[in-house]
Formats: sequence, structure tokens, C-alpha cells
Amino acid sequence: MLPLGCSLWESIIIALKSNRACVTALIKAVSFALACGLILALPAKAAPLLDMPAPATEIGGWSEYPATLRLPVGPFAAGVLPLQDVAGAVTQRAYRMDKQRLTTLQLITPLLHQLNAAGFTTLFECEAQACGGFDFRYGMDVLPEPQMHVDLGDFRYVLAERQGAKGVEVLALLVSRSADQGFVQVSTVSSEPGGGVTLAPSGQSAATPEADVAAPVVAQDLAGRLMTLGAVALDDLVFASGEAVLQTGDYASLAELAAWLAANPDRRITLVGHTDASGALPANITLSRQRAQSVRAALLGRYGAAADQIDAQGAGFLAPRASNETPEGRARNRRVEVVLNP
Repeated sequence: MLPLGCSLWESIIIALKSNRACVTALIKAVSFALACGLILALPAKAAPLLDMPAPATEIGGWSEYPATLRLPVGPFAAGVLPLQDVAGAVTQRAYRMDKQRLTTLQLITPLLHQLNAAGFTTLFECEAQACGGFDFRYGMDVLPEPQMHVDLGDFRYVLAERQGAKGVEVLALLVSRSADQGFVQVSTVSSEPGGGVTLAPSGQSAATPEADVAAPVVAQDLAGRLMTLGAVALDDLVFASGEAVLQTGDYASLAELAAWLAANPDRRITLVGHTDASGALPANITLSRQRAQSVRAALLGRYGAAADQIDAQGAGFLAPRASNETPEGRARNRRVEVVLNP
């Protein structure tokens, strides 16, 4: 330990005054901390973990061992974002590519090729609204702005793993863009000394190696929440910006809703579309109603629901669930809800 009277400031000053006792003690203290894993330095300009698709600058990051990183293993659906707490030696870095107009697909594709060549297997991948939009982005560990910029309507996520010499190695990619910049966040969890990375459900202990990939804790299902709350947002639905037609795809919320309606033929629901506060109210009410009608058509055509059980209406921006003053709030307000009729 440092001699009495040898504060951090004094340690800096006395280095210039050749006080060998304090300097030697300071070096020993730092060396001890490094040996015990109390300090894990991340160089300000460390070599990228992956070759970026364009000239890039590392603008933020951290590294720590032991540590835990919370990573999504599936999309946000029916009010649930499935997460895993991954424990081990954690590194998270953010890169920015200036004066680039690459799409998020162009950003992530060469990175995926590198992962595949390195022996990684993709566990889960998604894009923007299919991921869960606002709830997905704010449910995971992301470096703060301006280190990592995430456009809620234009981002992609990939979770991958490979078997390393000492256990499982996990890597997550998050890419997004602005008008003329690309952003990439690379998160890695490598094996602990003498053992592998431990996976456990979020919020539970990650100390037991046997619990490699435990199932995430899932909250009450859509039908249960509908009966309890009377209304549920269908946050996994995907619409193109400004468009009323529901994009083609498999939607877990609609499949569950159709199954519940079939099992309860005496129940009736109303689908209510909502928008953000951009534009005039009449136009927003029309758009929100059209989106609700598009969801109704999907329930009837793709999932076999009965027409007399489902109505569709639009509320425009009259029932926000977040502030319309921020992009994140506006993204949350654009939704279709299912309301249980009396």
C-alpha cells in the first residue's frame, strides 16, 4: 500500500521530485490491482474487434472482468423482451464512420461474413421494428449518445456465439445510421480464466456453469394481459413509414390473439390505431384507422379469426403513451392496440 501522506496528487507531484519510496509504492499498487483483475484497461484507440465496412473511428467503450452484459435473445413481443445476462470478461466498443451513406444492411453484411469465417454461429438477428423498436433498444445495454447513435426506425441487431478453447464466446452487433454517418457497437463476452462464459436468465444468478442457456423469464401472456388490463399494444407489428399496409411476416401477437378469439367465440375486441403528433389530426386519424383495418384483415386472412369478433378504429394522436417531443416517444406512440369490448 502507499505510504502515509502519499495521496494521488502527491504521487503525481513527487514523481517529479524523485521521491522513490512513493513512486515505487504506487507502481506496486497498480501492478497488484492489474494482477487481481481490479483494473482492466481499454486502450483509447484499440484495434477494432472486426474490420469495419468503411474507415471508422472508435468513439467510446469499456472493458471489465468479471462483469455481466445483458443481451436480447429474441424480439420484444407481447410485452416481453427475452434477455440473457452473459457473464465473463466483457468488452463493448462503439465505432463511427463519417461521411458515409451506407444502409444498415450494407454496414452489417461484411461484419457477418467475418463472424461466419471466424466460426461464430448466429443465434438471433432482427431489424428495427421487427426487433421491437423502442422497447428493444431501451431494454438492452447500449453505450450512450453520442458514442452510439441508434435510429429507432433504422437499426439491426445480431447475437452470435462460438465454442472457444475455454468455453463459449458471445458477440453482439448493433448497427444504425444517421444521414451521413454509420454507427457500429460491438459487444463481446469471452471466457473466464479456467472456465467458459456463463449464461443465465436476466435477473438470476449467473454463477452456475451448468445453466448454459436457460430459458428467459416470460411475463404474463397477451391474453392474460388483455383480460387484466383491458388493452394491450401489439408492438411486434411492422408498417413502412407513412404506410397503412401491415408488412408480410409472422406476428406472434396476432397468432396468439387469433387463438384466444377462437377459444372465446363470445368475446369481442376493437383494434385501435395510434400515430405520433406529426401532421394534422384528420390525416392521422385516417392513417391510424387504416392501419387498424390492415391488422384486422391480417387476423381474418392469415390467422382465420372470425370477422364478427373484431372491429377497427383509429385515434390518431389523441391517446399518446409517451411524449411526442422526442424521436423515442414518437416511436412508442405509433402503434396498434387491441381493446377488449365490454
